[in-house]
Amino acid sequence: MKSMYRIVALCLIVFSSFVLIRRDDPKPTLFMIGDSTVKNGRGNGGGGLWGWGDFIAPFFDTTKIRVRNHALGGTSTRTFQSMGLWTKVLDSLKAGDFVIMQFGHNDSSPLDDTARARGTIKGVGEESKEIFNPKTQKQEVVYTYGYYLRKFIADIKAKGATAIVCSPIPRYSFKDGKVPRAGDSYGGWAKQTAEQSGSFFIDLNEKIASQYELSGPEKVKTYFPTDNTHTNLEGAQINAALVVEGIAGLEKCGLKKFLSKK
Repeated sequence: MKSMYRIVALCLIVFSSFVLIRRDDPKPTLFMIGDSTVKNGRGNGGGGLWGWGDFIAPFFDTTKIRVRNHALGGTSTRTFQSMGLWTKVLDSLKAGDFVIMQFGHNDSSPLDDTARARGTIKGVGEESKEIFNPKTQKQEVVYTYGYYLRKFIADIKAKGATAIVCSPIPRYSFKDGKVPRAGDSYGGWAKQTAEQSGSFFIDLNEKIASQYELSGPEKVKTYFPTDNTHTNLEGAQINAALVVEGIAGLEKCGLKKFLSKK
């Protein structure tokens, strides 16, 4: 009987050691958070639509870093937090990890409509407004786009991780061969918030708009099969490559060392 106890005890020690090793795995994780332009639907190409976050992993040496896309379609900086999605990421976040965020497309929605109630106050200030949220049937204080971005960044830094802010990708829109930029709205506000918070910034809006202009409106239109916002596989892959190009261009950003050399 004693020998049986010894065997059980030994098994428990081995199992416990395995669990500790798994929990203490030093490999960092790259988390992505955002809306449907980062991850569309379940991220399986449903309806022929994809987000750029689903094509980031092949650019990295995944033997040294994990890549996880936690974006969810329809979310804004506000609802990604209020729905508990950010808490789930934050619970897994550890020192040495990285978080890329890209929001803005849904932040321009109404604050308190019955459909989604996902909008944020425009700008980067400290303004707030108390509303009755018809979705949750509760009172809620709504803040600015910049406020919610700052909350993400502060939480990330508190964990010892690195925040990378992206300006939102442009929609399909051409005027005299040019794609309108978002420098005076969410693109500019994302940049301003990143700079004020001492975070890395990728001007994805500018990068993609410039690429679209090189490709021309007829070619770019093929990237948007259903509307002017959501990309197909080819469009998402192009955008993903530009995100990686942006990462490679970030001075003193530790994420660069995990890019694949292939």
